[in-house]
Amino acid sequence: MTSLIIVFVIGAPLIKIFSEKMITGPIRQDGPIDHIVKKTGTPTMGGVIIILGIVLSTLLWADLRNIYVWTLLFVSLSLGGLGLTDDILKIKYKNSTGLKSIYKFTGQLIIGVLALFILIEYSDHEYLFDLYIPFFKNLVLHMGLFFIPFGLFVIIGASNAVNLTDGLDGLATVPVMLVALSFTLISYVVGNTIFSEYLQIQYIPDVGELSIFCGSVVGACLGFLWYNAPPAKIFMGDTGSLSLGGSLAAIAIIVKHEIVLAIIGGLFVLETVSVIIQVISFKLTGKRIFKMAPIHHHFEKKGWAESTIVIRFWIIAIILALVGLATLKLR
Repeated sequence: MTSLIIVFVIGAPLIKIFSEKMITGPIRQDGPIDHIVKKTGTPTMGGVIIILGIVLSTLLWADLRNIYVWTLLFVSLSLGGLGLTDDILKIKYKNSTGLKSIYKFTGQLIIGVLALFILIEYSDHEYLFDLYIPFFKNLVLHMGLFFIPFGLFVIIGASNAVNLTDGLDGLATVPVMLVALSFTLISYVVGNTIFSEYLQIQYIPDVGELSIFCGSVVGACLGFLWYNAPPAKIFMGDTGSLSLGGSLAAIAIIVKHEIVLAIIGGLFVLETVSVIIQVISFKLTGKRIFKMAPIHHHFEKKGWAESTIVIRFWIIAIILALVGLATLKLR
C-alpha cells in the first residue's frame, strides 16, 4: 500500500516534468508504423517512479538488519542505474541503440557478481549452492562453484527478458506484478517453519522478510500501471525493466526457486526465446521465423490490436503464475 501511494503521489508530477523536459525515448523505426504515429513523444524513464516506490517503502517497512533486503536493494538500484544510463543515451542521441550491448552486459555481469558475492560472504544461507527441482520432494542438485555462473545467468537473463517484453503499453508491468505477487507468497512460506514443513519445502531463515520487498514491487507496479495502461502516459524504459527483472531473479535465487521463476515468468522466457530463434534463423538461413521479434511485434504485424495482444499475454501470465504456485503443493 505504501509503494502504491508513493507512486500515485509522485507519478503525475514526474510525468509532467518529463513531458516538459522532452524526456522521450526514440521509437524503433523498423517497428509497426502505428507505434511511430501514436507513441512518439511519450515520456520514458518511468522506472524511476517504480524504483522510488519500491526502495522507499522497503526502507520504511523491512528489517534493515536483514542482508537479503540489502542485496535486493543493491540489485534494484544498480540495475536501475545501468538502465537509466541506457535511457539517457537514447534520449541524448535520439536513437534506440543507447548503451552498447557489450557495456550493458559488462555492467550486468559486474552487478551480478557483486550480488552473489554478498550472498556467499555475508549471509548464512545454508542452501545457497543447491538447485531445487519443482514437483519433486527430494530432488536437489548441489551445484558447488557452478552456482556462480548459474546465478549470473539467472540475473542477467531475467533482467534482459523483462527488458525485451517491455514493448507494448502495460505488457511487462502486469506480468512483473504477477511474478512479484507469487514470490510474495513463496518467500513467506519458505521463511516460515510451519508452512515450509507442511509443504515439504526447504526452510530458509530470514527470507520471509523478502515478502515485504516483493509486496512493494506489486504496489509500485500497480500504481505505475495507472499511468502505463494503454494508451501509456509514460514508459518504464530500461531503468525499470532491467531493475525489475534483476530483482525478481535475485529473489528467486535467495528463496531457491529459480526454476519456478522460469515457470511463473514464462512469458518473459517466451519473448526472449523468440528473439534468439529469430537471430539464429536469420544468420543460418537468411530467413526470419517471425514477422518481427520479440513475438508481441509478430502479432502486431499480423494485424492484432495492441490491446488484444496485451490482454491475451496477461492471461497467459496469470495461467503460468498459477502453474508456478502449484509447485508448492504438487510434490
